[in-house]
Amino acid sequence: MTVREQIEISEAGILSKFACASIDTKNTERERYEDKCPYRTEFQRDRDRILHCNSFRRLKRKTQVFLSPVGDHYRTRLTHTLEVSQIARTIARGMRLNEDLTEAIALGHDLGHSPFGHCGERTLDEICPHGFKHYEQSLRVVDVLEKKGNGLNLTYAVRNGILCHTNMIADTKEGNIVRLADTIAYINHDIEDSIRAEILDPNELPRDCVVTLGNTKTRRITTLIASVIEHGAVDIDFSPEIRKAHDDLKAFMFEKVYTNPTAKQEEGKAERLIRKLYKYFIENSKKLPDEYRIIMKDSDADRAVCDYISGMSDEYAVGLYTDLFVPKFWK
Repeated sequence: MTVREQIEISEAGILSKFACASIDTKNTERERYEDKCPYRTEFQRDRDRILHCNSFRRLKRKTQVFLSPVGDHYRTRLTHTLEVSQIARTIARGMRLNEDLTEAIALGHDLGHSPFGHCGERTLDEICPHGFKHYEQSLRVVDVLEKKGNGLNLTYAVRNGILCHTNMIADTKEGNIVRLADTIAYINHDIEDSIRAEILDPNELPRDCVVTLGNTKTRRITTLIASVIEHGAVDIDFSPEIRKAHDDLKAFMFEKVYTNPTAKQEEGKAERLIRKLYKYFIENSKKLPDEYRIIMKDSDADRAVCDYISGMSDEYAVGLYTDLFVPKFWK
C-alpha cells in the first residue's frame, strides 16, 4: 500500500460526510490523465503545483488595497492569499472537511488578479472586448497560461473553487469555505492597513459591528470563523446575526476606504498606464513575448494583450511603461 493510499484510508475515518474526499472520482478528475502520485493525494499535488508556479510568486508585487505602499507591513496580494489560506484551513479543520482541497483553492484564488488591484481589473474589463474578471482569469491562469501554455492540469474541485470564490456557490463545501475566508481576511486586514495608513480611525468603526464581532482584528476574525464552524456544513455561512454585522462592516469599508480619495489618489495614473500599455501592444503585437504571440494566433490580439498585462506585477508594469514612454537620459 502506498503512502497516498494510506492517507486516503485515513481520510475516510476522519472527514465529515460533507467533505470532498481525495478519492472522489468527479472532483479529482483532470483535463489530461496523469498517473497517481505514490505519496500525495490529488489535492496535495494541486496545492504544490500552485505554490511553485510563476503566477503565485508574482503575487508578492501586486496591490491588495494600497498601490505599491511604502512600508514593510502593508498587505500585498501574496500576504492576503496566505491569510485566506490560514483562515480557510482553520474552518475546514473545525468542520472536518478536506484541508488539502481548501488550501489549494485558497492559494490559487487570486492568481489572475491584475496589477494595481481592482483598479486594474476594472480598467481591463472596460477596454478588453473579452471582458475581464479576476476570478475567471485565475482559472485561465491555471488552465492555460502557466507552464508556457500547458496549464497546471488541476482537478475539477480546485478549478471550480477558484472560479466560484467571489460571488458564486461552489460545488464543494471546501470551495464555499474559501469564499467566506476571502471576505473575512480582506475586510479585517484592510481595516488594519487603513488604520496604519491613517485613513481610518478605529473609533469610526460601526459600534454595532464592534459589539457583535469584537474590537480587535483577532477577535473579529475569531468570531467570524467560529460562526461559520458552528453554523454547520449543510449551508456554509455565518449565523444571521453575524452575517448582518459582517455585511454592515463590509459596507462601511466600501464607503470609508475602498472608495476613499486619499487611498485611491494614484488610481487615475494606474488606469492611464494600463490603457497606454494595452494600446501600445495592440498596435505593436509583434513585440509581445513569444508565448503571448501564440495566444494571439489561437485567439486574437486583445486576448493576448489582456493576458500579458494582467499577469504583470505592479512594479513590472511601471518599469515597462517607463522603458516605453519615459525619455532616458543620455549617458
